[in-house]
This record gives sequence, structure tokens and C-alpha cells, in this order.
Amino acid sequence: MMFRTSIFTLCFLLILTSCEKDISIKLKPSATDLVVDASIENGNYPVVFLSRSFDYFNQIDPAKLASSFLHDAEVTMSNGDITARLREDSLKNDSGNVMIYYYSFNRNDPDQHFLGELNHDYQLEIKYAGQTYNATTHIPLIRKRVDSLWWTAAPKSDDSNKVVVKARIIDPPGFGDYTRYYTSVNYGSFYPGLQSVFDDQITDGTVYVVNVDKGVNRNLSINFDDYSFFMRGDTIQVKLANIDKATYDFWRTMEYNYQSIGNPFSSPVHVLSNISNGALGYFGGYAAEYSELVIPK
Repeated sequence: MMFRTSIFTLCFLLILTSCEKDISIKLKPSATDLVVDASIENGNYPVVFLSRSFDYFNQIDPAKLASSFLHDAEVTMSNGDITARLREDSLKNDSGNVMIYYYSFNRNDPDQHFLGELNHDYQLEIKYAGQTYNATTHIPLIRKRVDSLWWTAAPKSDDSNKVVVKARIIDPPGFGDYTRYYTSVNYGSFYPGLQSVFDDQITDGTVYVVNVDKGVNRNLSINFDDYSFFMRGDTIQVKLANIDKATYDFWRTMEYNYQSIGNPFSSPVHVLSNISNGALGYFGGYAAEYSELVIPK
């Protein structure tokens, strides 16, 4: 019986081999699309980053990233009372080299800027290369809140300095409370969690406790074994932002896309944008509150 099975297997492999054929597929370069990363937060000025998308097979280096930023676009934003034009600006490193370009208000002109406000709508318009792109967003009220923060020793860890941060969250009754969270360590930059956005389909009208994973810088490699832990001696700030449905949908699909990269069994992901005219990206409003926790050494 085993001999017959071996003969059958051999014949099957020979058939597969004889049917083998080299297939060469020439992929057309993808279209270069406008990419928009725009946001406005309560108490802050809006910030708009404009760039070009890269072809999937492009080799990305610092020079190519620097060349991807779009200059001389006409960018305006309105809060319903004031429609103001944003001007191009840049951030430089300690050596004086430009790291990133962005658009924001001219703060020296009091009639041409405004701060984000709770429970307010905003309209964004971008004109570039003969095309016009529009988007709207809403900064909601602050409903879902962090009631308290505390820490515990990291479970099943040989390093006694590792800790887990926990939060008690108050979610008021009424569906439609969407949030995104970030963390900062020792007053450094705020980074979103690996999974940073949540709805309230399960938690509506409850007070619940969650682990607060450390935010991640996706430009760096991530150690998935212990990325979420904080350390004794850290000062932790947690930013919890209430957001609208469109902002939630963008980050929900974007983060799912991050997780599925490199997985041949994952389903294709369409990242949901709220920018018109086929642009990629989003325009989001954030109703943010900040909490702080000092972890003793």
C-alpha cells in the first residue's frame, strides 16, 4: 500500500513539474496621489501635512521622503465664522536642516487664525496643481474620560522595573463615543498605541478598567514582546481624545492595514479617507484631555 502511495505521489509531482511555466507580470507604476494628514485639536491651531504617495516598489530614503512634501499649495480652513489661509512652514533639527514641512496659520495676523473648539465643525480646502480637495471634521464634546491612572508590576517578567499602567475609563450612556489615545514618557513626544482607536459598542454607559499600552513610534522597529510596558521612574502622560466617526474609521482601517502587512492570508484593506477627489489620508478633529502618572523608582 505504501509503495502504491509513493508511486502516486511521484506521478503527481511529475505532472506538476511538467505543467510548470514561468510567468512574468509587468506591473504599471501606481498613480501619484495627494496624501493629506490634517488635524485640529481643542485649544490648538490646525496642522496640515501634504505629500505625494510612493509607488509600492519604491526604495524609500531620507532624500526621497524630503522630496515627497508638497509646496506652494493653497490651503484654507474655516470654522464657520473665519475662513483663513494656512501658510507653509517647516521644522528643523539641531543642525538647521529641514525635517518636515507643514501648513498652519500665520499667528501674527489676529484676523487670520483661530483655535480648535469643542463641539465645533471645520472645513478644509486644498488647491494644488489645478485640483481642489475638500474635507470636513467635527471636534466633539469630551464625553469619555480617564477617571484615574495607576500602575502594577508587569506579570510574568524577570525585570522588576517593568510596569503595566492601568486606567479607569468613564463611558457615559449614549452610543457614538469614539476615542483615540496616546502616551508620552518623561515629557517626550506623544505616540499612539499600537491599537489606538476604540468605539463604545460594548462599553457604553459603563465604568471599566483597561491596560494602557505604551504608544509606539512606527518609524522604529517594535519589540512585540515588551513594547507595551513602562519602567519604574517614568512620568507618564496619557492623552485621550474623543473623535468623530470619520476620524475613527480612518485610523481603524489604517491600523488594520498596518497589522496585515506581510500576512499572505489577510484580507485586502481599504483605508477609509474623508478627503474628496480621490486624495489619500484624512482630516480629523480631536477633543483631548491629558492625565499624568508618576511611577516611583
